[in-house]
Amino acid sequence: MTDVGPRVLVAPDKFKGTLTGQQAAEAISAGVIEWAPTAQVRTVVVADGGEGTVEAALAAGGTATTTTVRGPLGDPVTATWAVLGTMAVIELSAASGLQLLEPSDDTAGRAHTFGTGELVRAALDHGLTRIVIGVGGSASTDGGTGLLAALGARFLDAEGQRVELGGADLVRLAAIDLSGLDPRLRDVTLTVVCDVAAPLLGPDGAIAMFSAQKGAGAETQQVLERGLSTLAAVIGRATGRDIAALDWAGAAGGTAGGLYGLLGAEYVSGIDFIADLTGLAEHLAWADLVITGEGSFDRQSLRGKAPLGVIDHAGAAQVPVVLVAGRIQMADEELRRIGVRSWASAEDSAPKPRQAVGPAAAHWVRQATRRALDDLGGDEVAAVSGSRPSRAGPAAEHD
Repeated sequence: MTDVGPRVLVAPDKFKGTLTGQQAAEAISAGVIEWAPTAQVRTVVVADGGEGTVEAALAAGGTATTTTVRGPLGDPVTATWAVLGTMAVIELSAASGLQLLEPSDDTAGRAHTFGTGELVRAALDHGLTRIVIGVGGSASTDGGTGLLAALGARFLDAEGQRVELGGADLVRLAAIDLSGLDPRLRDVTLTVVCDVAAPLLGPDGAIAMFSAQKGAGAETQQVLERGLSTLAAVIGRATGRDIAALDWAGAAGGTAGGLYGLLGAEYVSGIDFIADLTGLAEHLAWADLVITGEGSFDRQSLRGKAPLGVIDHAGAAQVPVVLVAGRIQMADEELRRIGVRSWASAEDSAPKPRQAVGPAAAHWVRQATRRALDDLGGDEVAAVSGSRPSRAGPAAEHD
């Protein structure tokens, strides 16, 4: 009788700038088969609400749709989004992302989310009734006013003139006119998903935490903070919703807060949304071992990134976790504390660190996978030997 190998769930996020989530899953899976040729492997691409969320939705069975919209400074960009049944999955970064411009103090004030609103409008045109927006990776700090303007909202100064797109002009905001808002929004559930929850204002808010990486200097940061504070006050008067009180309103330069304040959007953590979408709990019930990872696993990963979500879900299901990343910048004892049994990085596997992010990146991820699995102790190897009965359901095929 042929020995049945361990049941291994491969559930990585993208390795940003190096491998897509699917490419990372393929490289890790190849390493698993080299380590244990009889292993049964399932792959699930995960994401946290930023770049890669649409890819994860497509891997879960979604259909790709492309729409040409305004980029964060108004230039046309073509953005891909996913359709799953009656649900749209949109990435703000595809239309309004930081990667679409060269960040500077000027762009930090002018960048806007209008193009993301055009994607929402495209989803409405498709007749979809749930719209999920992954809001990571934004270039803007406009509180979602560009997005909402694309849907018919008008943001006015004290003289009744429109304020300019972008966060810098929000200091002039005095009133919001929602009379032209697309009426189809009344029949839609709008969900915001993101990786890191942050309040709108203050030392842990959108400006303090994220505006510098968008190019904002000290003076522009003060202007943007005043702009978001003004927006919160005007939204409060218009709808009675206090977006400054939310611990997630600061996501994507305040876009999450604007969508809640004016459209009543709900918030779901990115990894929890993807876990539901992909049936992660069912896959974990089948698995003897799960391997997760991302490009750089560091302290920021502990603030809601996808691999940590996989680790947490696996811990609840009592499935041991192996971590494979492009690089790992955390102490061994901390990795053990969060529930990782074994780990290895492509950076440490390659002869030179820069080779880990070069054309041979998949090779070094595969080698890191083998190293991490070889480093499992004897007890762990026995636990995933495949000798015990299936935890749930029939044996899986290679995906």
